[in-house]
Amino acid sequence: MEATHGGPTASRRRPVRAVRPIPPDLDTPSLVIDLEVLERNVADLQRVADEAGVRLRPHTKTHKCPDIARMQLDAGASGITVAKLGEAEVMVEAGIDDILVAYPIVGQAKLARLRALLERATVRTTTDSVEVSEGLARVGRDLGRPVPVLVEVDTGLHRVGRAPGRPTVELVTEIARISGIDVVGLLTHAGHAYRASGVEELRSIAEREGRDLVETAERCAAAGVPIREISVGSTPTARVVAGVAGVTEIRPGTYVFNDVQQMRLGVADEGSCAARVLVTVVAHPTDERFVLDAGTKAFTSDGSDGPPFAGRGVVAGRPELRLDFMNEEHTVGHRTGPDDVSIGERLEVIPLHVCSTVNMFDEAVGVRGGALVRTFAIAGRGRMR
Repeated sequence: MEATHGGPTASRRRPVRAVRPIPPDLDTPSLVIDLEVLERNVADLQRVADEAGVRLRPHTKTHKCPDIARMQLDAGASGITVAKLGEAEVMVEAGIDDILVAYPIVGQAKLARLRALLERATVRTTTDSVEVSEGLARVGRDLGRPVPVLVEVDTGLHRVGRAPGRPTVELVTEIARISGIDVVGLLTHAGHAYRASGVEELRSIAEREGRDLVETAERCAAAGVPIREISVGSTPTARVVAGVAGVTEIRPGTYVFNDVQQMRLGVADEGSCAARVLVTVVAHPTDERFVLDAGTKAFTSDGSDGPPFAGRGVVAGRPELRLDFMNEEHTVGHRTGPDDVSIGERLEVIPLHVCSTVNMFDEAVGVRGGALVRTFAIAGRGRMR
């Protein structure tokens, strides 16, 4: 049975906090971006791509922010990736003109919007079926120039795409015969890497991801359809798959902020997690239990809370604080050791899945050295169509 809370006692140890200074007048919950860590993350993956001799086309579904996309482009990215047409429209409106829409575009309303984008920017999209390709081809014939597409391949996630090898080769040759389409490459997303049990399995998935596409591209060429682009990558696999011979482009997204999922896979740690949700302790009804002023409307319920980071997020610098469950406006946690919290105390929570967390906020604040430097408009928030 939980004991009733009687306030902190002298016997409870108050450890040194391994957290960054936050402006004291910043209200909660707030999405806070450490600018130094953000800049370091952007530079780090660009260096990986440059050293491997591949292009970096970061997926902006993580930050949904034209200003951060511009930072990535200024650092050397060749273009950006988006998930939906709505995100592409936001980026084109902000002056970004080289975009991959990595999603099947279906329906007359969306095809009309794609045409409008193609009149303003360099836009590629993806397909994994003849049906989707025929719709794209109608846009190309209407414009008088083919729509560039990458054919998606299923390298293990079992979401979109046919299997590598013959199934994809057969599809590519069929699509390539459709007037109004230009098959420029193959694309995959190794999202199953998030289920890896360790570093070796993660490396194996990354290497297989690249080899499957390169070998499939070779078979496409033998069938009469040369493949110019091999586009791969997720944040967990990017550093390895970038080095697979034949890969031309990587598309990591989460790396810009990182999150608990990346920490679990060993590709990030607390120090490389640039985005955190600043929250306040609003209740401490028992000796162990405490309550925060943000729940699933700030973090969403998305993400993996498996070992070694059990709980619904990681409280930065506070390993003895566990977040047990979330309701819409509350997060309930408990302390597992002497470390305690007080009502009114503010904590920084690293989200399980930062992409869906960012989508819950209209803006993020950028801090440097404890000072609020700027705000970022999450302009792509909710642009799911």
